[in-house]
Amino acid sequence: MLVLDDLDRGLVHALHVNGRAPFTLVAEVLGCSVQTVVRRYRRLHAQAGLRVVALPDPRSSGTHQWFVRLTAATRAAHDIALALARRPDTSWVRLASGGTEIVAVIRTTPAGPDAHALLLRDVPRTAGITSVSAHYLLHTYLGGPSAWRGRVDALDPEQQARLRAEGVSGAGTGSATGAPAHLLTDADRLLLEALRDDARASYADLAGATGSTASTVTRRLAELRARGALFFDVDVDPALLGATVSALLWMQVAPAHLDEVAHALAEHEELAMVVATTGPTNLVAQALCRDTEELHRYLTRKVAWSTIDRIETAPVLRTYKAAATLRSGWG
Repeated sequence: MLVLDDLDRGLVHALHVNGRAPFTLVAEVLGCSVQTVVRRYRRLHAQAGLRVVALPDPRSSGTHQWFVRLTAATRAAHDIALALARRPDTSWVRLASGGTEIVAVIRTTPAGPDAHALLLRDVPRTAGITSVSAHYLLHTYLGGPSAWRGRVDALDPEQQARLRAEGVSGAGTGSATGAPAHLLTDADRLLLEALRDDARASYADLAGATGSTASTVTRRLAELRARGALFFDVDVDPALLGATVSALLWMQVAPAHLDEVAHALAEHEELAMVVATTGPTNLVAQALCRDTEELHRYLTRKVAWSTIDRIETAPVLRTYKAAATLRSGWG
């Protein structure tokens, strides 16, 4: 198995801070040659599934996000999960709970006759699915623009500041500021589609993919980043960063305590995601731990269970899609 050293981890962290940072800047920040950075990036791209993708802020894209839990026959679960991962309206697909449960994040648009076709028609009619539950994503406390700490622990504050200085002020903040979102135009959506495949694509390549000019793409991307209409995410197998065990935690918390509990959980280094949802379990988290013993210690010693009424722990067996890219080989 590929082992990441300090330079590899620094590169991953740098790309999260500024997904389009030039390799010359990354090399300067990491204190190595440009050739070394390019060689490491290519190796991680080929062997560790490293991808930099751009994702729209849900408010700017006018979409809703749903956590969907599907129970399927074991023999059909793999094919169903793979089919979901190949869809453009999914951004996160996992196989959990002994290989019979599929968890996916599905984006829907509130307008139009087929706005919720996947939820209401396509999924329930799929052969092999025995139950479906959908949970509307209300608020993200950890995840999206904010990354799992195990992926962003390599650079010091000064190095991060140097990378951000070459980006765009306000980029990556998404809707966290609460400012009114500007809906994406058709041209914006074309640009985001190209960036979803490779957020480090050159301006010339992005211009070719969108039928525009490099100068127009440069200006438009800067505007989108400045207002937080998109953010960059980094896909890399967490096992290579020391997290070989992943689990989803479905929690039920009294509404009066939900915000307090969620903020506390978002500070835990073992968690990569904390979101509030609708449904009988109203808080969902993803734990990434070194091994099962570390997961056990986290669940029994670190979490203040007195404020959590109920928890269901679902081990993740396989990742089919992370962020927006197909990843059928991850565990």
